[in-house]
Amino acid sequence: MRKGVGLPLGNLTSQLFVNIYMDKFDQFIKHKLKEKHYIRYCDDFVIFSENREHLTKYVPLIREFLNKELKLELHPDKISIKTLASGVDFLGWVNFADHRILRTATKRKMFRNIAKNGGKVETIQSYIGLIGHGNTRKIKQNLLTFYEKFSILNNN
Repeated sequence: MRKGVGLPLGNLTSQLFVNIYMDKFDQFIKHKLKEKHYIRYCDDFVIFSENREHLTKYVPLIREFLNKELKLELHPDKISIKTLASGVDFLGWVNFADHRILRTATKRKMFRNIAKNGGKVETIQSYIGLIGHGNTRKIKQNLLTFYEKFSILNNN
């Protein structure tokens, strides 16, 4: 990305503006490509299909649309076509047909951030809220153990 181009990440207006800007892309996927199983959050998107070739033929069409209509490019290292059985890595989770698990890198980052923040209750509560959206019983136990260790250290 060129310096001075785009919106700052994390800015609330960025989320609003990307949804307005990407509406044209949503319309393309839904009405031109006629895809029913499509999800987009900001600039990340997933299309589900049982047919690998079907998805493979979409890549150049999507690349061309984004380039011509929105002056955007697909990141070459972030395109993946996988089976549903292997899970879909999306927004920090690996999603399966009947459950979801937290991505390993997300788990590591979570525990690093808690340690960096000194085990603040607010940080831990935030992560408990996050992990409540998936199959995370073991992670929650580890998180509570981590919290207890920080509580003991902070009280001594």
